[in-house]
Amino acid sequence: MGTRAWFAGSVAAVLLMCVEASAAGGAVTFSKDVLPILQKNCQACHRPGNIAPMSFLSYETARPWAKAMKAAVVTRKMPPWFADPQYGHFSNDRSLKQEEIDTIVRWVDGGAQQGDPNDAPPPIQWPENGWTTKPDMVIKGIPYTVQAAPNKNVIEWMTLVTPTGFTKDTWITSVEVKPSELAVTHHICVSFVPHRPDTVYNTFLWVDKQRDEIGAEVAPSARKILAPTPDGRGRELAGRAAEGVSPNTGTNTNAEQNISCYVPGRSLSDFRPYKAALLVPAGYDVSWNIHYTPNGAAATDVPEVGLTIAKEQPQRYLIETGNSVDPTTFAIPANAANYAPEPAVFTFLADAELHWMSPHMHVRGKDMKYTLVFPDGKEQVVLNVPRYDFNWQLGYDLAQPIKVPKGTKMVVTGHYDNSANNKFNPDPNRTVYFGNMTWEEMFTPFFAITVDKSVDPKKAIKSPRNIDNGA
Repeated sequence: MGTRAWFAGSVAAVLLMCVEASAAGGAVTFSKDVLPILQKNCQACHRPGNIAPMSFLSYETARPWAKAMKAAVVTRKMPPWFADPQYGHFSNDRSLKQEEIDTIVRWVDGGAQQGDPNDAPPPIQWPENGWTTKPDMVIKGIPYTVQAAPNKNVIEWMTLVTPTGFTKDTWITSVEVKPSELAVTHHICVSFVPHRPDTVYNTFLWVDKQRDEIGAEVAPSARKILAPTPDGRGRELAGRAAEGVSPNTGTNTNAEQNISCYVPGRSLSDFRPYKAALLVPAGYDVSWNIHYTPNGAAATDVPEVGLTIAKEQPQRYLIETGNSVDPTTFAIPANAANYAPEPAVFTFLADAELHWMSPHMHVRGKDMKYTLVFPDGKEQVVLNVPRYDFNWQLGYDLAQPIKVPKGTKMVVTGHYDNSANNKFNPDPNRTVYFGNMTWEEMFTPFFAITVDKSVDPKKAIKSPRNIDNGA
């Protein structure tokens, strides 16, 4: 019996030593295990000058957020990604695999140790000044000061036109819009438009919309086009100076080229993976569509647009579009929990390749689905976002382009939750109409295609509202 006891105790001791050694050898550390995950999935936003409020570039900056990081990945709140994995594969999918989530959890539960710094991968060389890609050219916007306490808690969408300075036709391969004050920037979109002899440069214009006590638009026939004055109230423009500003949106209506935007979660439109480019003819201007939101602190935004430029003409042209509903007939009934607007139907008038999609709705948006209906009747769901989140206006880049033959239709459907069950709903007891503010609504399924350079891009696709779409 004594021998058996001694043998059993020896075996137990050896096993315990093996377990401890194994645990020590398998300890999860930041340098070896966590940093590679952050580089691949998180640092695009979590770095200085970008949208995230904290940096994950180093152990020193990431360590204070370890517990918050664990909570965010376990609940899949971060990284934000909303595409249904049953449909499509996307090159920019930053969602974490279960083993990556488990690694972060083990790191935090194990004390969030740094480990050997020599185990860390080389740091990603991000472009300076918060750019996602290093621009060949930067076009600067005009500073705008968002007051801490404006005359009303609404700043209407504004239009601004600045020159490109292009003296020759230019092929652009990426557009990145970068505000300097992210906290007050709702969105900034840019288009390349023909120069008009009467263009007013460097002047903010907007439509003065009458709004009720909660900010909903009323009396659209009484709108006025305004330019800024020192008191912030604006002066009315008339005649030629007011032409080209849409009463529905307050934006310039002569946009003929691509629209690229900064919105939370998206700032770069990159055409290089598509081997495509956007032609901006000599002498064109930049039309800026800008929406700021006061947050109680004064801030002066100085936006910029970064461009990369091709040296040679590409083989394919880029077309980005998203026109959909008629704003005069769009209405979501009060207390409707699953309202479906009329589907948006786009018709392909030429052979094309589909590359990118980005659903856009406001706070009552619930879901959106993109379906291709081919000429032979076959249907293919190319993107399904079953739980839309207005806080993250993501774009979804297909890992491989989808060939779309002439005659195909893109049918986009969606739903809205205007009930009390929607925690973001400011008032379920009101009918909601089309409008620019977040408490109003939109149904705009953006997407990007390319066509062969022999195709006239203005005749490549027909939108639901029969609006020509620029290349």
